[in-house]
Amino acid sequence: MDENKMHYKDTLLMPKTDFKMRGGLINKEPAYQKKWEEMNLYDKKLKMNEGNTPYVLHDGPPYANGDLHMGHALNKVIKDIIVRNKQMQGYYAPYVPGWDTHGLPIEQALTNKGVDRKSMTTEEFRKKCLEFAYSQVDLQRAGFKRMGIDGHWDTPYLTSDYEVEAAQVRVLKDMVEKGLIYRGKKPIYWSPVSESSLAEAELEYQDKVSPSIYVTFKVDDGKGVLDSGVNFVIWTTTPWTIPSNLGLAVHPNLNYVQFNYESEEYIVAEDLLDFFCEEVEFDKDKVTRTKEFQGQQLEYITARHPLYDRPSLVVLGNHVTTEQGTGVVHTAPGHGDDDYQMGLLYDLEILSPIDDKGVFTSEGGKYEGLFYDDANKVITADLEQKDALLKLKFFKHSYPHDWRSKTPVIFRATPQWFASVKNVRADVLEQLTNTKFQIEWNRERMMNMIKNRGDWVISRQRVWGVPLPFFFAEDDTPIIDVDVIEHVAQLIETHGTDVWFEREAKDLLPEGFTHEGSPNGEFRKEMDIMDVWFDSGSTHRGVLETRDYLSYPGDLYFEGSDQYRGWFNSSLITSVATRGVAPYKELLSHGFVMDGEGKKMSKSLGNVILPTKVMQQMGADIIRLWVMSSDFEEDVRISDDILKQVSEVYRKVRNTFRFLLGNVNDFNPDKNTVAYADLLEVDKFMYNRFAELKNFLLDAYERYDYVSMYQTLQNFINVELSNFYLDYGKDILYIEAEDSHIRRSMQTVLYKILTELNTLLAPVLVHTAEEIYEFTPHTEKESVHLELYPEKEDVDNALLEKWKYFMDVRDDVLKALEVARSEKTIGKSLEAKVTVTQPENLNYSDLNSPLEQLFIVSHVEIVDQLDDAPKYKHIHVDVQHADGVRCERCWNYSSDASIVEGDSDICSRCQDVLQK
Repeated sequence: MDENKMHYKDTLLMPKTDFKMRGGLINKEPAYQKKWEEMNLYDKKLKMNEGNTPYVLHDGPPYANGDLHMGHALNKVIKDIIVRNKQMQGYYAPYVPGWDTHGLPIEQALTNKGVDRKSMTTEEFRKKCLEFAYSQVDLQRAGFKRMGIDGHWDTPYLTSDYEVEAAQVRVLKDMVEKGLIYRGKKPIYWSPVSESSLAEAELEYQDKVSPSIYVTFKVDDGKGVLDSGVNFVIWTTTPWTIPSNLGLAVHPNLNYVQFNYESEEYIVAEDLLDFFCEEVEFDKDKVTRTKEFQGQQLEYITARHPLYDRPSLVVLGNHVTTEQGTGVVHTAPGHGDDDYQMGLLYDLEILSPIDDKGVFTSEGGKYEGLFYDDANKVITADLEQKDALLKLKFFKHSYPHDWRSKTPVIFRATPQWFASVKNVRADVLEQLTNTKFQIEWNRERMMNMIKNRGDWVISRQRVWGVPLPFFFAEDDTPIIDVDVIEHVAQLIETHGTDVWFEREAKDLLPEGFTHEGSPNGEFRKEMDIMDVWFDSGSTHRGVLETRDYLSYPGDLYFEGSDQYRGWFNSSLITSVATRGVAPYKELLSHGFVMDGEGKKMSKSLGNVILPTKVMQQMGADIIRLWVMSSDFEEDVRISDDILKQVSEVYRKVRNTFRFLLGNVNDFNPDKNTVAYADLLEVDKFMYNRFAELKNFLLDAYERYDYVSMYQTLQNFINVELSNFYLDYGKDILYIEAEDSHIRRSMQTVLYKILTELNTLLAPVLVHTAEEIYEFTPHTEKESVHLELYPEKEDVDNALLEKWKYFMDVRDDVLKALEVARSEKTIGKSLEAKVTVTQPENLNYSDLNSPLEQLFIVSHVEIVDQLDDAPKYKHIHVDVQHADGVRCERCWNYSSDASIVEGDSDICSRCQDVLQK
């Protein structure tokens, strides 16, 4: 070739962009976050939508204790996606992050750090708790911000904020005013390790090995129905509660049978007789039935307690079943809810001889000083010595444990403060029918929890929390007064809850307060604090109602699925009880994060993946893309392999945007945009296909269906863009004249896809979208996050169907090219001449686009028949090596006279382009 001939490579319009192929997220992301902070981007987003329809996602406060885990990441990233999505729709959508900063875990954390609680005053210990909570908030806040979560990070809410604490006390005041708060001695879940009462939400069930015993109670006064000495038989798995037994419950409508076995008479439910004999190893052939009774005939009969000289009263209870045991239920009113109800009905003592540490008190007689679990063995031995033990064995079963200390709980009657659930149950259930759920089963789940929930124990025997603002008179009368509570709320609003612990009772009461139960004017204050679920469950008042830029009820509460019995539940009860409405219009939940095999993450298994480590090695956008890929309403999985797969998807998305950026570098949308009507039909196809995708993504955001977005996005990028449109377009974008109609037509569509798809992905890939926006020519805003979503568009479905059918036909040609390549007939596809038949449902001329470019070959011939060539799904295809000479510029094979005869080494098309 003549040295003076131009270098054709220099005449090609090759992609130009400084957008890097490699993400480099670990360095870029902190830089973008710093830039956003310096430009006050979050405030600008709010200002942009000020006055528009508000949207409030109320943050359920994570506990301020410990490092962030992938569950935190899943939760906060989804919240961020939801809020950003609303902002880009034009909603005024502030996001106030919060933290739960009170409660036992913080007290335990300090103890674990060596803080000696006994060596300091309550005030000193509470100060230590607050300092620790603040340190944890700072640690977690830094982690959340590094994930790209946007919000009021400088003004979050903490449950220890004065205004939040005061609002909580006022929620309690409103419930007092409605008669929903009372004090009573009632069996509750109790943790001997934590030395505190527990709510149902603080329980988790684990396997436990328990003793199973069958015990006899001899009839003392049979009321003319039974003879003395007949043995009622009970079954229990808690021998330590036998000293508290005061009754024997039978079902009024069950049949009971008295039978003789080896000269002793026993009574059990008839339906359980065979089962009972097997359990205690009675020979059924030696069993002789002597009498039968209905349960109601046995009421008020008394039996002797096997360990004490006192009676046990036979009572009637509908809770008695024939599922297991004997049909005669051991009743200890101080240690069970059904038992407690029986105690109230039959005026039995609410006896609970166990102290806060689970140790028997003097009321337990000879068992005084024994830990309840250790007493099991001693009590069982005593029953055997008294000939009252028929059978002892051990079995494994699911049993409630304290979710913090992981130790078994007991049911124990103590004086506690309660919030009545039964008095607001109907209103709560009605509100749930008006609440939006994405999955209807979750509504049923929540309603069943409310239907089955007992009254809420709101008192805790701790010091790090919001005090119960109640007082006691000299005669121990509890003072539950709304004016007094409001006075305390005002003190807390000014001084915080420390004021309760720093001042004497008289200094906390309104000036001049008197009470008939305190003739000497002396009072004492309640030292229990409120359940932390009351803390977080009152934030609708302390945050949504208090901050004027938020709104109540909130639009959405979104947390883990365990919060149906936790925060969702407590918030609902306090809101309905005090305001008559649910605190949320919609309820949404996510599952737990498991390892790649679906196992729970634990340090012992070595399968823990920390978000900080992922961000250090891969970047936050990889975590965010993993969240998008997860079907979060179920349990989700994460592993190194899964993250590698997500990284590959990220790389593909990034490189696709890089191609788009490189090929619109000379495109000015104000000058070069081709009207839709003037687009080539292949460009109209991609225009409509993208409109279809855009509409789908916008709808999926509203359904929180991110996993479908992830899959659909991949399919669009891999199949329609990379495998077809961008591949097809290279010949046009690089070869044709810069301002040619065919090139500008395609660039119009590419620019639209680039800008609109980037905007649509901005709530997920927050850092990468900003980087793409920086390198996009002719953008107007300071940040992609100040853009609004593109509008939905009508789709030409007939055009889409035609082209989707053509894409199937094209697949036939691609298969034939692959065969020819494997047979060495051709190398690259531009070396091919393709002969094809007409498909049954399409005329090629209707495509209004050159088939050579659509198939990426040099020549296409259309024939009516091609019997010697293979038939694929839709058409016959024959592939031969193209005739002519390869153009040195476009690499298409040409039979133009000038190139064949050697007058030129480029084809006539390229000659025309170079002459322009």
